[in-house]
Amino acid sequence: MSFFKVENISKSFGGVQAVQKLSFDVSKGEIFSIIGPNGAGKSTIFNCINGLYAVDQGKISIEQNVLTGLKPHQIARKGVARTFQNLELFKYMTTLDNILLGRHTEMKAPLWNILGLNIKNSRAAKEEVQHRLKAEEIIDFLDLEKYRERPVFSLPYGIQKLVELGRALATEPKLLLLDEPAAGLNNEERQDMIFWIKDIRDELGITVIVIEHNMHLVKDISDRVLALNFGKKLIVGNVEDVLQDEEVIHAYLGEAIH
Repeated sequence: MSFFKVENISKSFGGVQAVQKLSFDVSKGEIFSIIGPNGAGKSTIFNCINGLYAVDQGKISIEQNVLTGLKPHQIARKGVARTFQNLELFKYMTTLDNILLGRHTEMKAPLWNILGLNIKNSRAAKEEVQHRLKAEEIIDFLDLEKYRERPVFSLPYGIQKLVELGRALATEPKLLLLDEPAAGLNNEERQDMIFWIKDIRDELGITVIVIEHNMHLVKDISDRVLALNFGKKLIVGNVEDVLQDEEVIHAYLGEAIH
């Protein structure tokens, strides 16, 4: 039984068919990569998974819980988290506060509870302690201790990528969607990102789906790879089989995918 499943989904924008009757499944504990040239529909798939786009047809589910038709915050509560290709951080807030924002899906105390007379013993105050402990665990896991009180705008780009990753982890996901995690990183930062992705799977037990153009990263981390072109599945399989496939090579127009 599949942990995560996409069944026959399609999404169009006017006359452009961004995703066409696409199906694939991901096993629990797998690192699954999605590759394809620009315009292949990769980010559209992520937007459909986390509810930013409504699919025209088909079904998406995690652990047999249907995600199709749910709003993004509802999907997050089902255990799906995401990072974005372009950083979506609050740049004037600290690393700690950005990661704490990822805890919003876990907040249970009603607003009126915060306004109680006995603030220290309120349910909201107790929750705040637990949320901060979780944020500190993530900061420790990602080696962000020396950046915890610094505003995000003052951090190197590679560290900002880790902060966004930490915010996604703060939701305690079962499935983590990483949209081009290596984009804009230098070689050293890219190697660090490979290390973190593997640790997220191996140490935290989180299943990962990655969209990535960097084939070195794809080869290093992937259990299986899905190749797309014009919103259609070309092939899904192990890394070597996919990268040696003639249709995949043709789709990349001979670019370095070896």
